Amino acid sequence: MAIEELPTDVSPNHHPPHSTLDSSSQPKKQKSLKKLKKSKKLFDGSTERFPAKLPKGVYETELALLQTELVKMQYWIKHVGYRVVVIFEGRDAAGKGGVIKCIAEPMNPRGCRVVALGTPSDREKTQWYFQRYVEHLPAAGEIVLFDRSWYNRAGVERVMGFCTEEQYQEFMQSCPEFERMLVRSGIVLIKYWFSVSDEEQERRFHDRIHDPAKRWKLSPMDLESRNRWVEYSKAKDAMFVHTNIPEAPWFTIEADEKRRSRLNCIHHLLSKVPYEDMTPPPVELPPRPPADHYVRAPRNEQFFVPQVY
Repeated sequence: MAIEELPTDVSPNHHPPHSTLDSSSQPKKQKSLKKLKKSKKLFDGSTERFPAKLPKGVYETELALLQTELVKMQYWIKHVGYRVVVIFEGRDAAGKGGVIKCIAEPMNPRGCRVVALGTPSDREKTQWYFQRYVEHLPAAGEIVLFDRSWYNRAGVERVMGFCTEEQYQEFMQSCPEFERMLVRSGIVLIKYWFSVSDEEQERRFHDRIHDPAKRWKLSPMDLESRNRWVEYSKAKDAMFVHTNIPEAPWFTIEADEKRRSRLNCIHHLLSKVPYEDMTPPPVELPPRPPADHYVRAPRNEQFFVPQVY
């Protein structure tokens, strides 16, 4: 059955009334999150009402508060054995990597992993399409952040002709079934689409070109995708229609302003996990035992890094 025959009565930001992410602790949770906000407009998400860049001081203050909550969330996830998968999709230079860095930075890397797979190998191309992603799914108490995901088939592979029409059709039908299976198995699946305008993408491309430290971010594939804006838009629209399911809806992040988009995304992610504060109490360090029976060996300069700074 071709994907055009599939139902189309689903909007990208549909919120199911009885999602698997709902919890009786959510009202208490929402109240806790509201305390983080200095002003409601920080999380309004309206680029029309708030087009200006968020002041750096405000951004850093809010980010620090949200990152503290992320640590609390991770403690809870480990304690109860939750398995969380967060997918980040969007156009090139939409800001996916930046928000992933902000999320992963404060957390224990033993329980939070970032997965950014490259081009599939010849062997992987012969596997079941989802197979190379399955091996990265979380165990109990883990969070996995996918910097792009199995949705490559609905986006870049579709637009660039890296998959056949039959493979594309099969993906669009199989993907909802695959994700329902993940959710039924107990995985919490959260999917974000970072929406950036063509003007802002163009500005970020120029920024990467003129900054040697960022130039690696701009690949020939990025430049080719720039020429296929409309094709990517159509592919994204089809992806939303056929893969936005009640068990794993899409959430769109307005990403033209990086600071706001990062805060909005992290705040929303926290609201989707019904965590409680399980931070252990501070540890009292006992007096350090004396080192009376140790004499340091003579200093050998060749074993030390030079003091350049």
